[in-house]
Amino acid sequence: MTHTYPLRSLFALLMSAYYFFYFAGVGVYVIFMPKVLTDLGYTEFKVGIIYMAAPFMRFLLPFAFRHFLNLTPKVYILSLFFALMATLIFITTSHSFWLYLLANLFYGAAVGVSLPYVETIALSSLQKGDYGKVRLWGSMGFTGIALWLGRVLDTPLEAFYYLSSVSFITLLFGAMLVRYDQVPHTSSESDKSFSLSTYWAFWVSAFLMQVGFGGFYNFFTIYETAHGVSLEVVSWMWSFGVLCEILMLYYQGPLLQRNLLRILQFAMLTGAFRWMILWAFPDSLPLTFASQSLHAVSFALYHTAAITYVYSLYTQKKLAQQFFLGIAFGLGGSVGALLSGKLYGENLFLYEAIITLLGAGALYIHQKRRERIETDV
Repeated sequence: MTHTYPLRSLFALLMSAYYFFYFAGVGVYVIFMPKVLTDLGYTEFKVGIIYMAAPFMRFLLPFAFRHFLNLTPKVYILSLFFALMATLIFITTSHSFWLYLLANLFYGAAVGVSLPYVETIALSSLQKGDYGKVRLWGSMGFTGIALWLGRVLDTPLEAFYYLSSVSFITLLFGAMLVRYDQVPHTSSESDKSFSLSTYWAFWVSAFLMQVGFGGFYNFFTIYETAHGVSLEVVSWMWSFGVLCEILMLYYQGPLLQRNLLRILQFAMLTGAFRWMILWAFPDSLPLTFASQSLHAVSFALYHTAAITYVYSLYTQKKLAQQFFLGIAFGLGGSVGALLSGKLYGENLFLYEAIITLLGAGALYIHQKRRERIETDV
């Protein structure tokens, strides 16, 4: 029997804490580690390769789980532990490109398991309007670490220590969520019926959306500081974007009752417009902050609408979430990191805007194909 937990329950508290510290770790990894690597002598292209590693592992994992593994509580707990171990390995390998690349592959494999598991529990146990109010704590963790490290970070080693610390706390809170897992653990044999080809255009769209985010996630800090903006101001830019994201997550409930495909299309067009602003006005603080406000739509609203749409599209709930995060944030993030490292320069965000528009086109194709499929049925 499936239970829906109220927003003020212990479950919601634990889920909020998990999101807070998990995304605080994402904040350290995404906002500060690329700059740390360039300070250690890495070229922009090598940074792109490093940041391709973890998302690529997230892409490969769903295929392994489809054929050989089940996303059980035991596997989930091990993933949290291995993520912590990977952050400790970072400390001793950062001065060697190849060893650090291997450590990032290990880290990507670990974090690629835990979030889909938790997202499935959240979607099955919370009311649709409450999901965003719990998930926003992840955004608060992200912006909190951005503001804090933007002021106090002095040496690369400090960033590694912060990443390990939040990974340890994520392990503690994440482990306590296992008791609330109500989703059946299907066998790998039954998951062989899972098909990507039926809705291929949607998966292409999700992939391109995250490729378009590659330049932002991996080079926004470098891009803005290269145009004369201080690291502290850039941290405020990140934080402002996440503040807008938090507001959207809190109030988006009524929007999710509408046509999810239309919401996804609008979010992708908004994302393309956002990258055009960054390309055209990189040294304008007001316009850059304005572009960051669009994070509310291009990330927060898009992400919630997308995982909700995928949850309704497939019967294999956990596997569907793994494939969404694997194809979008995994393969899309991996290609986006590598491509943005190669394309880094004045026109980086122009390319990102074009890629995002192509993704919106793929989503339109998916809408028409699904309408035909439903008509035939």
